[in-house]
Amino acid sequence: MAAIKAMLAKPWIWSFVAAAGVWMVTILFTAGASTLGLTQAALTFAAFSIIVGLGQMFVITLGPGNVDLSIPSTMTLAGTVALKLMDTNNGLIAVGILVTLAVGVTVGIGNYTLIKLLRIPPIIATLSSSFIIQSTAIWYNRGIRIKPPRVLAEFTTASTLGIPNVAWLALAISIVAWVLLERGIYGRWVSAIGQNMRAARLAGVPVDGVRVATYVLCAVLAALAGFLLSCFSGGAALNMGAEYLLTSIAVVVIGGTAVAGGFANVPGIWGASLFLFLVVSMLNTYGASAGVRLFLTGVIIIAVIIAASRRLGEGSSTS
Repeated sequence: MAAIKAMLAKPWIWSFVAAAGVWMVTILFTAGASTLGLTQAALTFAAFSIIVGLGQMFVITLGPGNVDLSIPSTMTLAGTVALKLMDTNNGLIAVGILVTLAVGVTVGIGNYTLIKLLRIPPIIATLSSSFIIQSTAIWYNRGIRIKPPRVLAEFTTASTLGIPNVAWLALAISIVAWVLLERGIYGRWVSAIGQNMRAARLAGVPVDGVRVATYVLCAVLAALAGFLLSCFSGGAALNMGAEYLLTSIAVVVIGGTAVAGGFANVPGIWGASLFLFLVVSMLNTYGASAGVRLFLTGVIIIAVIIAASRRLGEGSSTS
């Protein structure tokens, strides 16, 4: 009993409970006909949300006001540039991956440069840079949809041991993220800055270095997600990252990461990503419109924030 209470006290468990509940409802509604297909689809599409969500999680953990709104445009630019350079050539896959990472590093440094040198809030800096990044993608793409190399297309749409390959990649990235946060000094620095930046600076934490590294990490993960998504969907589209602006923030909040910073939660990103996809799938099964889906997604996020605030208030009052 004590073990169950301890498990339920963990903030990330509820996102998995909710995901399992929605999965069961959808399976029951379809009389079990879509069990395998729904599970594989959930793991596939959740993988992209997990990758961008992990990057957003690191940024939000830095403290109040830290958020990256350039994720969708970074995904678009990385996918567009990489696929155009590879030009369906399997021999240029390594070049495409390196270019993808370079796009992420460049965007991340650019974002933090705006934040630091111009002394403007991150939400304004990343929103401003997103327009520049998206414009660059539009200029570079010129309306042409270039297909990915055959090897990449087959890899991103295939499965290994019954689990989609993109889900395996998301798992590998999640493990690295968990190790960085829980076992590395970088994770301790990020949490310290999120809890109290001034105290962290006085304690010798290289605040500026950690912050720029975090924004670079977020942009690199966004670029990688855009690269994988463009290969999975058969080409880079100029609006392919649009839905991940809301999603990247939602999975962080629903997954149990502290909105005020100082505490991150890697497992919760998985539960939240699966939950959001399954909610959309369930609503699609019932024939709900896009407007209804967006409305309910917003209601869910608000409900989670209110619930988290109440738990925090109750904990403070009893201490």
